[in-house]
Amino acid sequence: MTKNPGEKYDLAVAYRIYPKVAKTALGLPLTSNKAQLAEVCLQSFRRSLGGLRTKIWVLLDGCPPYYADIFRRYFAEDDLTLVPLPAIGNYGTFNRQIEILLGQNESEMVYFAEDDYFYLPDQFRFMMDFLQASQDVAFISPYDHRDSYTMPLHEVPVLVREYGGHRWKTAASTCLTFLTTRSTLKRTESVFRTYARRNYDCSMWLSLTKERVREPWAWPSLAARQPFSWKIISKAWLFGWHQILFGKRQRLWTPVPGIATHMDTNALSPGIDWVALMQKEAAALERNASGPK
Repeated sequence: MTKNPGEKYDLAVAYRIYPKVAKTALGLPLTSNKAQLAEVCLQSFRRSLGGLRTKIWVLLDGCPPYYADIFRRYFAEDDLTLVPLPAIGNYGTFNRQIEILLGQNESEMVYFAEDDYFYLPDQFRFMMDFLQASQDVAFISPYDHRDSYTMPLHEVPVLVREYGGHRWKTAASTCLTFLTTRSTLKRTESVFRTYARRNYDCSMWLSLTKERVREPWAWPSLAARQPFSWKIISKAWLFGWHQILFGKRQRLWTPVPGIATHMDTNALSPGIDWVALMQKEAAALERNASGPK
């Protein structure tokens, strides 16, 4: 792993967290207690980072003070910046992530993180290696989204590549947890800024990857099979027409199987028993909490 001269860290992370459980996560382990759920996810993230030197900004979106203590348990004071916010919501916190990651000079590698992802240990570095080694990799999501296999909107040709002992494939879109470089983020900032104007995350990604949005002949049948797709494509054009027409196609890649999953009951990354891993991590956390002080 190489850093640019003058950079202190391998990775800069903007991690946003809020104190409520998403409805889509209900039924998974610990979803009755957001603080415990958040710690299990954070612990898995810290383990996935392994030995990477990481600077992390934590956007505490309307969180009680004890949420800050969770992060202090996993990151050294010098590596941690806490950013308390007055419940500004998804749109506001995503905008703050953009500002933080573009404004920092700690690392060229930048990561947008949400609080409801569970990671495999010692896997994060493979994403960074793949990004550094490949010129056609602009973004990487750790999440092999189930929609890629089930939704008509995602029935697109994919590139597949083996690298670093992992299999990687291109994707049309993902959520808002992803890895990129500060340089790429700067070039695509205007697209991501549209999220705060009520663009959809999927629409933003489609304007960047240019999947489906330039196939008007296919839209009627696509809308018949997946009615909401017309609104996703419409918003992609409304907010991203300049990128679609004139911007460079940006390739988004995901590992197969995923190295993390979104905590979505109906869309866990396929191929791994995530619930069993979450339960094991939760049990270990409980044992540590009840052990000798």
